[in-house]
Amino acid sequence: MCAPGIVFATHQGGGGSPPPHAPPPPSQGFTRRVDLSHPLTPDFPTWPGEEDHALKATVLAHYRESGYYARALAHAEHLGTHLDAPAHFGGTATAEAIPAAWLVLPLAVVRLKAQDPDARLGVDDLLEWERKHGRLPRGALVALDSGWSHRAKDPAAYRNMDAKGVMHFPGFSAEAAHFLVVERGALALGTDTLSLDFGASEDFPVHRIVLPAGRFGLENLAHLDRVPEAGAYAFVGAPPVAGASGVPARVIALF
Repeated sequence: MCAPGIVFATHQGGGGSPPPHAPPPPSQGFTRRVDLSHPLTPDFPTWPGEEDHALKATVLAHYRESGYYARALAHAEHLGTHLDAPAHFGGTATAEAIPAAWLVLPLAVVRLKAQDPDARLGVDDLLEWERKHGRLPRGALVALDSGWSHRAKDPAAYRNMDAKGVMHFPGFSAEAAHFLVVERGALALGTDTLSLDFGASEDFPVHRIVLPAGRFGLENLAHLDRVPEAGAYAFVGAPPVAGASGVPARVIALF
C-alpha cells in the first residue's frame, strides 16, 4: 500500500501533534474571485458503480402564481466537486466536525503537465514549486492542477477507463501526500480529477495518509488554471451534514 521503506505517520487517533490551523487571510483584501466548482448535475461523471446515486431531483412544489418552487434532492455524498471528510478513509471526523476555521485557508496550486494519464505529483514537483514561490504555507490547501477538469463534460473521457475497467487519470503520489501532511503541515489536498489517488490505484494510499491524519480532501475541482500558483486563499463552502463522509462543496479562490 505504501512505497517500500517509507513509514507514513498519522496524527489522528495515533498520537502526535494535531493538524495545524490555517493562518488568517491577509488584511488588505482580495480583488479577484474564481469559482473552483463544477455545477452539480445529474450527468456529472460518478465513481464507477455509483451511477444509480447521481443527482436526482424531485419537484415538491411549483406554484407559478405565488412564485414558490422547491425540490427534494438525492445524491451520493461524493458527487461533483466535493469534500472528503476524514471519516471517509480511517479518520474519525465527519463533515460537521471539521472546524469552520479550517475552511478558509491558503491555496497553493501545483501544475502537473505530464502527458501520461497515470502521472503522479511527486515530492520533486513540490520542491520545484518551493524554489519558485518559497516554502509551502502551513495549514494550506495544496491543489493539483493536471488540466483534467476540461474533460468533465465527457464522462467517458473523464474516467478514461480501459478495456479492463481500470481508470487512468493523474493524482498525488503517496510520497507527496506524506511530505505535505507531515513535513509541510497541509490541512487539505485537492485535485481536478475523481480522486486524490491516481486512477489506476488499487489501495488508495493518498486517502489513507491524508484522511486518518485529520486532514480533508477536495476532488473534482475546476478552473485551477485561472488561479495563481501562490498567494491565493480558498474558501470551502461545505455544508455541516451530521455523520457525512463527504459533502458537495462550493470552493472559491480569492486573490
